[in-house]
Amino acid sequence: MNESDKPGTTDFGFRDVPTGEKQKLVGQVFSSVARNYDLMNDLMSLGIHRVWKRYFTATAQVKRGDRVLDLAGGTGDIAALLKDRVGEAGSIVLGDINGEMLRVGRDRMTDRGRVRGFDYVQCNAETLPFPDASFDLVTIAFGLRNVTDKNAALREMHRVLKVGGQARVLEFSEVKPEWFRPIYDFHSFQVLPRLGRLFANDADSYRYLAESIRKHPPQDELKAMMDGAGFARTRYRNLSAGIVAVHDGCKA
Repeated sequence: MNESDKPGTTDFGFRDVPTGEKQKLVGQVFSSVARNYDLMNDLMSLGIHRVWKRYFTATAQVKRGDRVLDLAGGTGDIAALLKDRVGEAGSIVLGDINGEMLRVGRDRMTDRGRVRGFDYVQCNAETLPFPDASFDLVTIAFGLRNVTDKNAALREMHRVLKVGGQARVLEFSEVKPEWFRPIYDFHSFQVLPRLGRLFANDADSYRYLAESIRKHPPQDELKAMMDGAGFARTRYRNLSAGIVAVHDGCKA
């Protein structure tokens, strides 16, 4: 589940914390890992995250000239892939609540020569600073599980979409094959924190990230949450046996 059973608290990994503190605690994690974010994703996914992101962007409902909002987009990975699809006439806003992540992503994009057509906005997914019906596509990749009020974030994604626009969520999810779950758990809780300590001198942040995956709503529950936020034609597709899932829905 995405919320604690205790009133006034929410989950931070496997800990219950006051709801108002989660944003600060998550911010500390991502400020810590910002400079090693690619390494973190490689360690968590054994490098397959690059394939997932390419599938996620290649199958998005987007065309040349469209305006896109990429939430939790501080790394720039999704935005760079989508820019090729929206072309010179299109534009992409990278939104991220963490200023350090946003700065790292902007620097990386600049180093790649990717400057024109990108804007950077530090914002909270639960209260987006954009007018209604502003975007043709809204994406969030590996960020929704860290949002305190996921339902509020989904409602905001729906609000800023144009009619006919699409929202897409790429997130770690619930592994489906029973035989694979013990292997996945061992990697998540035994191997990953040790790798985090070895390569980034930060075992705790990597432990939280593994725990946050287990607390994130599984596939059918997240689909129901998107339905509740007002999306139409919601669906999901599991990738890599459910290690991640792509959810999407449209604004009718």
